[in-house]
Amino acid sequence: MLHARRPPSVYSQDDPLNYVLRPPEAETEAERRARVEAEQEAKRVSDSIDEELRQDKRNYDRSKQDVRLLLLGQAESGKSTLQKQFQLMYNPDSLDNERASWRMVVYFNMARSVKRILDVLEAHGDVFEDDSADRSDVSSYEHSPVRRVTGELLGGRDGSPEQAGPSTGPSTQPSGYPALPGTPNTLSDSQKEIATLRLRLSPLVAAEATLGDRLSGGVRVSGSGRGGVYVRRGWQIRSGGRSGSALQQRGRKSLGTGSTQSDLTRTSISEEGTPGLPGPAEIVEDIGRLLDGSRDDVKTLWNSDIVRRMIKKRRLRLEEWSEFFLLAIDRVAAKDYVPSTDDILHARIQTMGVAEHTFDVPLHGKAVSWHLYDVGGARGQRHTWVPYFDEANAIIFVAPVSAFDQYLEEDPRTNRIDDSLQLFTQICANPLLKHIHLVLFLNKTDVLQAKLDSGLKVNKYITSFGERPNDFDTVVNYFRAHFLQVHRKNNERKRVLYTHLTSVVDIKATRSIIANVRDSIFRDYLKSAALV
Repeated sequence: MLHARRPPSVYSQDDPLNYVLRPPEAETEAERRARVEAEQEAKRVSDSIDEELRQDKRNYDRSKQDVRLLLLGQAESGKSTLQKQFQLMYNPDSLDNERASWRMVVYFNMARSVKRILDVLEAHGDVFEDDSADRSDVSSYEHSPVRRVTGELLGGRDGSPEQAGPSTGPSTQPSGYPALPGTPNTLSDSQKEIATLRLRLSPLVAAEATLGDRLSGGVRVSGSGRGGVYVRRGWQIRSGGRSGSALQQRGRKSLGTGSTQSDLTRTSISEEGTPGLPGPAEIVEDIGRLLDGSRDDVKTLWNSDIVRRMIKKRRLRLEEWSEFFLLAIDRVAAKDYVPSTDDILHARIQTMGVAEHTFDVPLHGKAVSWHLYDVGGARGQRHTWVPYFDEANAIIFVAPVSAFDQYLEEDPRTNRIDDSLQLFTQICANPLLKHIHLVLFLNKTDVLQAKLDSGLKVNKYITSFGERPNDFDTVVNYFRAHFLQVHRKNNERKRVLYTHLTSVVDIKATRSIIANVRDSIFRDYLKSAALV
């Protein structure tokens, strides 16, 4: 039998590395002390790195037990309002900490509503000419010929009973604008009143741009519509509602989720304000005094006969939250005004990018961390959703069923219901999301009910609705059937779709729905963990 001789080093009693690293024979005492100190420092650094690695491993193992919930849907569907409801239910203290920052948002919403009314009145020459045609307000394209296109998923929609035809000649008057009657020398009493109000309210209208720039940090998104005011993480600092240190502390807990510590530090430094310029608290107080002095003029404008008639005839279309705040002008304009929870739920600012919110939700006596991601829903921002698909456990898709008479700001030819269906199709068909728990919120049912009660006909905008009854149950079931059909066509794995009719500004009803959603998500969560 042959035996191979092992290398001599294997039989050595000494570690070869120790032989290489042994101190020189002529080492002085000073050199020895320096070497020992260097070795101790190297060991400390090595131990620190080892501990960080162990901590990262523990955090990773713990994070695998967390629930990651995505709120998806088009812009202005109600995702951010739903996020506020989660915050109110599971982390109410954080909402209270932000309460002061929402004062600037409410003032911005109020100033924007006044500006919107005055802009539409100016486009109509501050007069209202009644006729039998139900023309749209001049600032939208919703009834113009360019929008009368065939729907892709709902079978088409039409802006008006008559067919669109080519223009018979050049015109400088936009479609839907009435000819301005009379001359500047023959102004009616109503025109004089509106002209006076426009002059008196001009400081409040000018404040809209100031507030928008402060909230957005001066960032405007081209093609975003409605002024293009978007907010990003940290907007509370710009409006004086949260200290920079508090935001940074929150940021340290969520590193690795899209923000870095240096990003947060730069944000806190850049938003503290420029020396010599007013800070957020001063701006809010100045706008508050301005609004207090303008409250009677705002009420006069809102209650004027021309505004009431234009709203009734749908020449003037305001945001869904506008009436809520305009009717509360006395309360909002008060010197000691603090936004209520209802005010916060109705206040509107558009989200840019993806914002992460963390809540501890109880499960069988222990807390499970939920990471809720509120995303920007505009078409130009939807690509930012993809990196969050890999680790998501559940999706709540929010579709506004009240938007059957509305069109995308980014694409005036696309009906918002049709866009929601197309987006929902993409979510259901995405292979990365085939195993994810899916919940559908058919939102803004309160707005839908109000539109139907006012006599608005669905088949005027959704031609495939046909001659079905124009009542709430029929309309909701019609839209729900289309979403369910999309899900069935893209459901090879027999995933259950949980559907809820919602109005996410309703605290009591939404709290109950969130509890049901939480339970259904936890059932899937426990199954995936092989605990049931």
